Amino acid sequence: MEEMNQSNTVKVAVLGSGNIGSDLMFKLLKRPHRMSLALMAGIDPMSEGLARARSLGILTSTKGADAVLADSDIRIVFDATSAPAHQRHAAALEAAGKVVIDLTPAARGPYVVPPVNLGMHLDRRNVNLITCGGQATIPLVHAVSRVTPVEYAEMVSTVASRSAGPGTRQNIDEFTYTTARGLEAIGGAERGKAIIVLNPADPPILMRNTTYILPKASTVDEAAIKQSVEQTVAEVQQYVPGYRLSNPPIFELKKTPWGERTVLTLLLVVEGAGDYLPTYAGNLDIMTSAACRVGEVFAERILNPKTQKEVA
Repeated sequence: MEEMNQSNTVKVAVLGSGNIGSDLMFKLLKRPHRMSLALMAGIDPMSEGLARARSLGILTSTKGADAVLADSDIRIVFDATSAPAHQRHAAALEAAGKVVIDLTPAARGPYVVPPVNLGMHLDRRNVNLITCGGQATIPLVHAVSRVTPVEYAEMVSTVASRSAGPGTRQNIDEFTYTTARGLEAIGGAERGKAIIVLNPADPPILMRNTTYILPKASTVDEAAIKQSVEQTVAEVQQYVPGYRLSNPPIFELKKTPWGERTVLTLLLVVEGAGDYLPTYAGNLDIMTSAACRVGEVFAERILNPKTQKEVA
């Protein structure tokens, strides 16, 4: 691992000690970057995540956001709690001058998908990572929309039931709404729809995402779309190695409510890195991997404020 002294890093905190917070902790400790993990904060004194952090020598607290606010040296906060919790404490964190990377579907700040629009929001104090399904499929919709206008995009995300903890289950309504809006606002679709399926299969399945895309044009440049999609997949793989298409893009001429059109189907698999969670939990891994990527870029900007690199 690359050695870095503390003066070359930005102090960060993980807020939330559940599965996502724990996996994020392991990623922050594992990879060379411009961040140093200074605190994991939760609210449950019996939290296994906090106990695990303490065993690794990480400072912990059961005072939640208050503990983060009490440390003025912490510059970046990863919020891995829940949408309602983030709504309660986001304003105080922002007012304290901290950059908040929100892994909940609360969507107080702008939606961010690293290879698509991160460079547009580096001056914001709160950015939202949408949902696991959004991080997986919005890059694909954007890859198509930059070649040809998209009338409609629909994603169906199927994840292992075992990988969906209480937070995920409580946020399902927010998941579908936020993901659909992300397909529109970032992906470029005029209308979007999102569906999540919790599959109870044993052994657990890998995260699978099926994306249906309806271009506005009656005919499309299939070669250009395929090239754009492949380029996007390669970009996401830089921070999520287990991100891959299970089949080449499928183009089919079908009757639709808008007439006879070419419908594009993209079949995507996301396999987790296994840093803390099992590899089948790609739905959680893509969130923590995206969070690390966003955090690295914000940390670099904090350390080198004159750097104005476009990240997209």
